[in-house]
Parts: sequence; structure tokens; C-alpha cells
Amino acid sequence: MLEAMTSRSGLHVIFDLDGTLVDSEPNYYEAGRRLLARYGVHDFGWEDHTRFIGIGTRETLTALRSEYGIEAPVDELLAGKDALYLELAGAGTEVFGQMRVLVERLHAAGVPMAVASGSSRAAIAAVLAVTGLDASIPLYVSAEEVAHGKPEPDVFLEAARRLGAEPARCVVLEDAPPGAAAAHAAGMRCIAIPYVPATASDPAFKGADLLFAEGPPAFTADAAYDWLLGGAGPGSGT
Repeated sequence: MLEAMTSRSGLHVIFDLDGTLVDSEPNYYEAGRRLLARYGVHDFGWEDHTRFIGIGTRETLTALRSEYGIEAPVDELLAGKDALYLELAGAGTEVFGQMRVLVERLHAAGVPMAVASGSSRAAIAAVLAVTGLDASIPLYVSAEEVAHGKPEPDVFLEAARRLGAEPARCVVLEDAPPGAAAAHAAGMRCIAIPYVPATASDPAFKGADLLFAEGPPAFTADAAYDWLLGGAGPGSGT
């Protein structure tokens, strides 16, 4: 049935990567903690990290550089964090089980998919390769390739362009408010799975077309697949 819907409506699915497809936030936190320690910051905790979930790496490091008075240029910080993250990601990155099931079902049905992420291209490629997701989702876009990161819509619009899809025919899966805001700004529908459940009441998530308010543990491939089958076509209801 989904093949018929795809042919009729031109459904395309765009995934955020970190916190949505894969539980990479612990690796990003540890990379950031180690990086900041090199510059004399030793009190960067998990709660500090969660403030930047959904924000691109460059934007995050720009903010942290200012906050902690770090004199090193942003490009130096970015190179350092990427190197640390790639080491951690290569050692292991966990795919959310139900997300893998959804990706496999959509891939089998011939639904075009892409990843659009605030991470660097190198980081995206490493994660997709180590998890095997690159076999189903070979197309990806990094925020470093566009003018503005999330919550601006640039990365999603570029993903749609590369997919050859109109934005209105794209559905985004996101875990963070900036990403949900970017999806709506791009004119795309959004399935929201808050990585930090306490953010589920954020206005950006209130506009989601399908919301799993309790986060990844509440997400099921069946529910998302059924919604995509029956609710994601252009002009259909929420």
C-alpha cells in the first residue's frame, strides 16, 4: 500500500540524525567535555550540554567560546571537537531500535530518504557508516553546507532539493525544538520525538503533526509508518 501512496503523493522522508536516528548525544557531550577541559573549563555537565541539543556544532561552539571566554578561534574548536567525536563515534554509536525498523520498512517500500543534520559531513558519514544506515540512506546534508543552521530551514530545503522533492511533500523526523521549527519554516510536516521529554511543551513541538511526547521510548515504527501511510500525504489531515 505504501508503494501506491508514494507514487501518488511523492512522499519523501528527511531524518535529523543526532537524538533522532541515533543516540549520539552522549558521544557529543563527552567530546565537548573533553574539548572544553583542554581550554581550562572543567565544570561542563550534561545539563549544560542539553541546552544545545538541536543546535549545529559551529553555533554551539561559538556560544560556548563566548560564554567561557575561550580565546581560540571557532575553527580550531570545531576541528578539535570533530576529531574527538569521530573517535568516540567510531567506537560505537547506538541506533534507536524502532528507528532502524522504520528506516528498513521505508527503504523496502522505495520511499526516498535523506539525513539533514547540524553535524559536520565527516561526522554524519562516520555515524551512518558505523551503524550501517548508509545502506538505506546514502543522501545526507550538513549544516556546514548551507548558509544557516537550524532553526532556519536551509538544511531541510537543501535536502529536499537534492531529493528532487517539493517541501510540501517532505516529512521531517526531529528530536529538538530548533529542528521542529526549521521543518515548519521549510513548509514541511513534522514527526517530533523529543530527546529531552521536558521540552515536549515547547511551542515548536506544539505545531508537530505527530508528537511522541515521552520521547524515544514512546516511539514505535508501526505508529510512524501508519501515520505516514494515512496522514502524511499532501492535503491530508493531522
